[in-house]
Amino acid sequence: MVLLKRIYKRAILILLLLAFVSAFFEWKKLPFSILIGGLLGLINLRGLARGVSSLIGTYRPTAKIVILTILRLGFLAVVLILLFALKLVNVFGILIGFTVVFVLIVTEGLRIAKEM
Repeated sequence: MVLLKRIYKRAILILLLLAFVSAFFEWKKLPFSILIGGLLGLINLRGLARGVSSLIGTYRPTAKIVILTILRLGFLAVVLILLFALKLVNVFGILIGFTVVFVLIVTEGLRIAKEM
């Protein structure tokens, strides 16, 4: 859980900074899209962490874990489809937000692995 808190803190700081900087560009939806992409990435990370923590100690995935994972990914897909259909977000902003969260997950995971 310490790893998740560290990722959340850094992700929020970096996403807010990127959204502030992107507000000076010509794209009107870019700051909002970056924040939404990062928020969806962090929500997905939380669901992933819960799934992995419930999987630890069991030798096979239970139906509950599989169903919750499918529901989480379905929810993410529905939200993204709605946002794109209503033209509320920019594709590049969503990708930037997801990428920031992904890079933080990888770098913090590597940092923890080196400490062990």
